[in-house]
Order: sequence, then C-alpha cells, then structure tokens
Amino acid sequence: QVQLVESGGGSVQIGGSLSLSCATSGFNFRDNWMYWLRQGPGKGLEWISTISPAGMSQTYDYSVKGRFTISRDNAKNVLFLQMNSLMPEDTAQYYCATSQDGSNRGRGTQVTVYS
Repeated sequence: QVQLVESGGGSVQIGGSLSLSCATSGFNFRDNWMYWLRQGPGKGLEWISTISPAGMSQTYDYSVKGRFTISRDNAKNVLFLQMNSLMPEDTAQYYCATSQDGSNRGRGTQVTVYS
C-alpha cells in the first residue's frame, strides 16, 4: 500500500531554515505529481507546493514562494521541501501527499517557528 513518511521537522527561530523529507513506497513515485501541504494551529489543510514527475515544474502558494523549494529524488523515491526565512506563520504540521487535496497524505512532521 502507499506509504508516505515525513521527517525533518523541529523548532527553529525566526529567519531560520529546515529541510523536510518524505520517504515513499508502495506506488510508482517517478510517475506521480507530488505535493506538500500544511495545517497550522486552528486552521484548515493548506496546499503549499507541487512538483511534476520529472521535477522540471514546481509551483508554490504565494505565502511560501521565494522562501521554500520543493524537489525530489526519483532514484530514492524521496520528496523534499527546503524551507528558508521561516516565520511564525509557517508553524504547522507539514504533510507530503499524492493528491493536491491531501486526501492521501502521511502523518506529517511538526514545524514550530519561534521568536
């Protein structure tokens, strides 16, 4: 079955960086569009980024564009999210998913940004 396991979250000061990973198995990763979503405290699930199967196309929500970078390693079936210039509003549980609505996502990894 499809498995998505996020890692790399933690607590970081404003302006800091974190690198998230998502290890995948159980499906043909290299043929799938992949997504990152997040859910902040008291908020709904929010899409933040998409990457095409070969990694040639990336899109971002305006709230993270220019600060976050999505990438993938199709040889290792791993999805990444590099997060720079983190702000308190980036505090959330972060999920990787095989669908933009997040209906098929992992358990997530927590990111907390503090002042």
